[in-house]
Amino acid sequence: MENQINIAALQIGSLSFDKAKLDYYLTIAKSKKCSVFVIGEYVVNLFFKELEKISFELIREQSEFQKKSLKELAKSYNITIIAPIILVEKKRLIKAIVKFSPNFIQIYEQQALINYPHWNEEKFFDNEIKPFITPMIFNIKKIKCAVMFGFEMHYDNLWLELQKKRVDVVIIPTASTFDSKERWRELLKSRSFLNNLYILRVNKVGNFLDKKTQWNFYGDSLLTSPCGNLIQTLGSKEEMMIATIDKDTVVKSRKEWGFYNAIQKRNLI
Repeated sequence: MENQINIAALQIGSLSFDKAKLDYYLTIAKSKKCSVFVIGEYVVNLFFKELEKISFELIREQSEFQKKSLKELAKSYNITIIAPIILVEKKRLIKAIVKFSPNFIQIYEQQALINYPHWNEEKFFDNEIKPFITPMIFNIKKIKCAVMFGFEMHYDNLWLELQKKRVDVVIIPTASTFDSKERWRELLKSRSFLNNLYILRVNKVGNFLDKKTQWNFYGDSLLTSPCGNLIQTLGSKEEMMIATIDKDTVVKSRKEWGFYNAIQKRNLI
């Protein structure tokens, strides 16, 4: 059906150099007729706190291996793979999401990075700080998809750009941890409702312990509806969700609530 697509959301810990596990899950995704396959944040690369402790060359080696593998897998399975990855450009480390389509690659560099004392990505990475631009947008059949990082989800400017483009589903890979589970659920439901679109959040699982802190990535990958309801959720272990995105549901929701009509009357989109 042109008005529907299936998206596979892989909730998993670090994949490191494990291509066999991706093969396993991609086989399942294809059997479920998925057009898109999404991996969480800090899955194909090590977690940020681990990256701080390893050499630039090891980061480069891991990233280049993963880019090559994901490119081959996207072509082999004829599927679009969405994966956060660290890009290495000369002596710069860029935090990005890469869309590996069967025949080409599209890159989205993260625009707003965490800068907390215990988790300062803004200082570590070399992403350019500049005015916000529209996140990555692409079409699968008649479904308009967008991709952004979890931290960027907090910025209204980016959601206004997605409103203008009339996006149907926003895909958000995350590495959410600590006691943020309920807050994330409420934020995502609110964003879905106010923009009348689906949100597919794909979170990391697993644990990391440094000298002071236990980082528990709790999973809870989820799909929210254009009316702001939870449709599907995963638990706290490795597993995969098959999410169905329906264009007609988006259109119906926008007609019922009328938010987009009010914006159009004011020539804002």
